[in-house]
Amino acid sequence: MSNDKSDLRWGVEQRLEFIEFRLFWDGHVNRSDLMAQFGVSVNQASMDLNRYIGFAPDNMVYDKSARTYVRGPGFTPQFLEPDASRYLAQLRSVADGILDREDSWIADLPSYAASPTPVRGVDPVTLRFVIGAIRRAEAIEVKYQSLSNPEARWRWIAPHAIAFDGFRWHTRAYCQIGECFKDFLLSRIIEIRETRESIVSPEDDSDWNAEVVLEVGPHPALSETQAKVISLDYGMRGGKAKIKVRRALLYYALRRLGLDTDPAARRPQDQQIVLLNSSEFGLSFPSASGSAVGGMGA
Repeated sequence: MSNDKSDLRWGVEQRLEFIEFRLFWDGHVNRSDLMAQFGVSVNQASMDLNRYIGFAPDNMVYDKSARTYVRGPGFTPQFLEPDASRYLAQLRSVADGILDREDSWIADLPSYAASPTPVRGVDPVTLRFVIGAIRRAEAIEVKYQSLSNPEARWRWIAPHAIAFDGFRWHTRAYCQIGECFKDFLLSRIIEIRETRESIVSPEDDSDWNAEVVLEVGPHPALSETQAKVISLDYGMRGGKAKIKVRRALLYYALRRLGLDTDPAARRPQDQQIVLLNSSEFGLSFPSASGSAVGGMGA
């Protein structure tokens, strides 16, 4: 049996990743786990476990009393980098009903709850049309309800990307009426009636194609101990964290992080972070300590 990872088929490699995922997060794995997750036979599951041992003999040992393989004391990942975000994303997807329980790689789901987010009414047919237009570089005529007009109106847009602002789904598109690139909420597209070849290129959307870096740090009015806690929360190094964001999504990022208002308007324990490079974005708010630390300009 070859121990060269490059010789592995995709399906085999995925099952070996699953074995490693279960060992790292749950501490154990057995043949029935593979059989239930991938629908393989007993023999195939045994072969996969033996193959994994061939790659990483110190990563798991057989516990005869529990009749299962358990994580070895010398466990070192070989097929995936343990990622808390991946685990938590699966947990949230299962809890929110996006991912079926049997499709998750998590063996025993911990109890989970999240603050509610209103469901946005994105019509699947609308989404299909928009994605199709993006793939085929087409413009579509949509009936769109904006807040700036009391009635929905027809307009031609040329979508080229999908974006999420943390609460709502948008399509980034060229607007024929405004003759510029804008964000259109998918939930506000009421109807689509025609398509045609797009005459604009996504490369012309400079705000979408450019990235900016937000540098955030603990609120200066926090105590030293509190600031250390916030630094840990945001994975800061040297008292700051860098967050990359497309320039087109800068407004949403600032709003979601609470950086679009004067940090002095809230208690430091509530605001927690401030924007350190506010001058790069034309933002100027006095901080609670009196120095300029970020905010929206007038």
